[in-house]
Amino acid sequence: MEWREQAIVLGAKRHGETSAIVNVLTFEHGRHAGLVRSGRSRRMRPVLQQGNIVEVTWRARLEEHLGSFIVEPVALNAALIMDEPLKLAGVTTLTALCALLPEREPHPALYEGARLVLDNIDNDEVWPALLVRWEAGLLDSLGFGLDLSKCAATGQADNLVYVSPKSSRAVSAVAGEPYKDRLLTLPGFLLGSGIASTADLVAGFALTGYFLHRHLAVPRAIELPDSRERMIEYLKDQS
Repeated sequence: MEWREQAIVLGAKRHGETSAIVNVLTFEHGRHAGLVRSGRSRRMRPVLQQGNIVEVTWRARLEEHLGSFIVEPVALNAALIMDEPLKLAGVTTLTALCALLPEREPHPALYEGARLVLDNIDNDEVWPALLVRWEAGLLDSLGFGLDLSKCAATGQADNLVYVSPKSSRAVSAVAGEPYKDRLLTLPGFLLGSGIASTADLVAGFALTGYFLHRHLAVPRAIELPDSRERMIEYLKDQS
């Protein structure tokens, strides 16, 4: 068995004295692991950092085997952001959340969305909003999508400013006014309206974070990555 494609490095862990088991996200094969021989070498360690784009060739005798990767660098994003805490926290958050995907189950839209975040990681005015949208896409891909098409109470599509924490559906300003303290804020950029301010980004991450915690973290008895909270704090500090 063999296949070859570009991939996002999600993480690597030591295996034996010199090798590493590497997790990647690919377009056609989803989240996939493989053994990289000499993965702990001086040459390979910088290549196997989270957020790097690589080309992997996977080989195994049988499809269900772990198999081995031959890894070639394409874009070493990690080296460019190592001294930038906000960007580093964002990439760490993205790759940690990717690791929650079922193994070997293709999610091409999530792969393309993750690449879009990484391709724009140099632009702090762009990538955080892309990451909020990616998190919403993650929820949708795993069956917990938000319904932001119309108000849950009135059926109208105008002036949607809240989301119900119970139903995951949008709520209009008028319908939500009596209950606004119990509703989540829906920032306009998630509806395609305007540029996201820092307050919008914080509200967006609070919105997706609520449902990520409820649907993905709690059932697995885990916490969302610490880097996510650090990223939000860095965003606030920059405002």
